[in-house]
Order: sequence, then C-alpha cells, then structure tokens
Amino acid sequence: MKKRILSLVLVGALCAALLTSCGGKKNATWKVTCPWAPSGVAAMVSQQAATKSTSYSDTITLVAEAIKGDAATVNTWVADTKGNDTELVFVGEGLLSITSILDPGKMQFTYEDFAFVENLYSSIFVLSADAKLNINSLDELEAYVQQGSEISVAVNGATSSEAFLAAALFGSMGAGSQLKLTPYQSAAEAAQAVARGETQFAVSHQSQILETYQQNGVTIVCAFDENDIENGPFAGVEGVGQKGYPYFRNRCFVMARAGTDADKVAELKELYGKILADQEVVDWLQDTMLLEVDTMSVEDVEAHVDNVKNIVNEYKDIVAG
Repeated sequence: MKKRILSLVLVGALCAALLTSCGGKKNATWKVTCPWAPSGVAAMVSQQAATKSTSYSDTITLVAEAIKGDAATVNTWVADTKGNDTELVFVGEGLLSITSILDPGKMQFTYEDFAFVENLYSSIFVLSADAKLNINSLDELEAYVQQGSEISVAVNGATSSEAFLAAALFGSMGAGSQLKLTPYQSAAEAAQAVARGETQFAVSHQSQILETYQQNGVTIVCAFDENDIENGPFAGVEGVGQKGYPYFRNRCFVMARAGTDADKVAELKELYGKILADQEVVDWLQDTMLLEVDTMSVEDVEAHVDNVKNIVNEYKDIVAG
C-alpha cells in the first residue's frame, strides 16, 4: 500500500513537471507604477485595470502603485529595472514630447528605454474660468486677454501637457508677460485652485472640474481638441482647433522596460485590451472619468509623440515668452 501511494505521488510530481516543461505558466505579478498623484486620473484608471486583471488572465496579476514625482519617478524606475523585469510604468506626451524639449535636464531616459504595451485612455483637457468672469467662449476669452489684465492659470506641474497647452493658448492670444502659470502638485489640485479663488483659470481633465462646474463655481471656456466635445456633461464646449489654436489629446502609455521579450509584451497588451473592452470598464471610463478608450499600436504612439513634439517646437518661443 505504501509503495502504491509513493508511486502515485511520484506520478503526480512527474505530471506537474511535464506540464511545466510543456508550456504551463506560473502566475506573475506585474507592478504598475504611476508617476503621478495617487488621487489623479491615471492612478484611478490603473487601479481599476489592476482589479480587473485577474478576471482576464491566469498568468498575469497587475498591482497598481502611484509614486508622485513625474520625471524623477520615471528616472528611478528606469535606473532600477531591466528587460523582462515584471515592472510597468506610465509615461505620456508630457514627458516624451514636452519636458524632453523644454526641460531635458529633468529626464534621464528616452523613448528607447521602453517597450510599449498599451495606451490606457485618451483625455480632452478643458479650460475652466472663475464664474465671476462670465467667460463662456473663445471669443469672450480673446476679448478678456486684449484688455491687458493679469491672467493666472492653475496647471499640473511646470512642463506638463496642461501647462504647455495653457501657455500656448494664452500666448497665441497675445497674453505675453501678463500671463502667470501656477503649478500645483496634481491635476486635481490645479482644477480646484480656480474654485478657491487662487487663480482665474485652470486646465484639467473634465472629471476633475465637473463638480465645481455643476455648483456654478466655474464656466467651461473651451476644450483642447480639434472640434467641440461631442458627449457627456460638457457636450458642445468649443474646440480650440476650430480657431487655429494648438491642441492635442492627453494619452497615458503603459510601458515595459526595453529588452522585455516580445511574447511577454504581447501577452500584456492582450490583457490590457481585454480589460479596456470590458463593458463595465468602458462605461466607467466614459460616464464617470469622462475619458475615452483609445487602444494604440506602436506606430500610433510614435506618431502622437512626434506630433506633440512638432507642436512644442512651433510654439516654444511663445510659451517661453
């Protein structure tokens, strides 16, 4: 009897070994580092994706982490990781296209240090104004700028996408030295600065200013997109592109370390694709976060990065002024 039990144990061990050698995979935990505020849009979406990951994969579990620091956080991540480490990080055009041109000394990495996995979302930033100013359109904003009054705008960081878009818009209107950008530690803080009376304007994600707008604390002047916003509570808000002002959408790229095996990157991309196709996630992104699902290819990412670089190079003198 003991011999029979021993034989069964050995057979079981052998079967397990054979399964492993024939392609059976262990579950791997991938830590996803968001280099921005834990209360921010990217961190919230990352947490949602991590929660969903085990529903769509038996071999990958995503664990979300937010370490506020922007370029400094990514510098550390790149220095501490190598290809095939089970580590992911977020970067966007703010770092790859804006900081890389306007303040390159902050960055100890380039696009080549990453292997693109997926784009987490697409966001259209909006410009809000203190309701007391009663500015509701680009025409009214242009008239206000021409008065020569001092202009203060709350933004998320000094070289963020929000900061660049604000500087390019007001600079193109001739604001010049009357413009003051006030950087905050997060986009959410910047969005609330105008409501607290600390600034006259703010550039933010739509979801971050929605409650203040609904309470009549701000007006929404314009959207940083080619056309008017089509859906949601800000439907009909004018797109700056219609009047020839610069715009681009904010993206959040999920990156592995360069040198990570292509099959691992493909497996991660497939997982994120399934998560972003989940109807509950789609509805939450659209209805609560006021974002769009916008999956991308490597070619799409490179085109976006290059497009924003071209815009930065075209407007950097205005922004610097």
